[in-house]
Amino acid sequence: MVWRRRRRDWDEEWDIFDELLERFGIGDIERMMKRRMSDIEDMIRNIEDIIRKSETGEIKPIVWGFSMRIGPDGKPEIREFGTKPTIKETGIEERKPLVDVIETDNEVQVIAEMPGVDKDDIEVNATETTLEIRAEGENRKYYEAVELPAEVDPDSAKARYNNGVLEVILKKKTPKKGGKRIKIE
Repeated sequence: MVWRRRRRDWDEEWDIFDELLERFGIGDIERMMKRRMSDIEDMIRNIEDIIRKSETGEIKPIVWGFSMRIGPDGKPEIREFGTKPTIKETGIEERKPLVDVIETDNEVQVIAEMPGVDKDDIEVNATETTLEIRAEGENRKYYEAVELPAEVDPDSAKARYNNGVLEVILKKKTPKKGGKRIKIE
């Protein structure tokens, strides 16, 4: 693009690139461009190396995140899931599955997303107040201990696993009816 600017000679044309070359010199611009191109080539090599290593299994992807929702008490709940920073002696990274806990009048439902493992690789243990989920597949390992919002009957637990989603339903403990009469003194 050709621009005009005022100088002593009114008819002289002015080119912005000529001005840059005058100010900085052609050598400076060439060196700057070579440095930038070298930086870009290094970035491309690094990306290619990361892709190659992930394809050969030398490095594993990092999966981490959090979920936010409003709990039954109206307060926000923030839960973390994904890869833990430590690698166990098996060499498999342990992840926290994304877990949702849903409480109804009669039961507590726990839903855990654990893709990449088979049904036979999953172990679920329940107490009256917690649900422990473990899974170790060929390439993935999950662990989470979930605090339940109400006391449940562990013997009532039913679980199913389909398309990477584990669903566990536990019946709440029912309080004994009638209670005990208290004498007032």
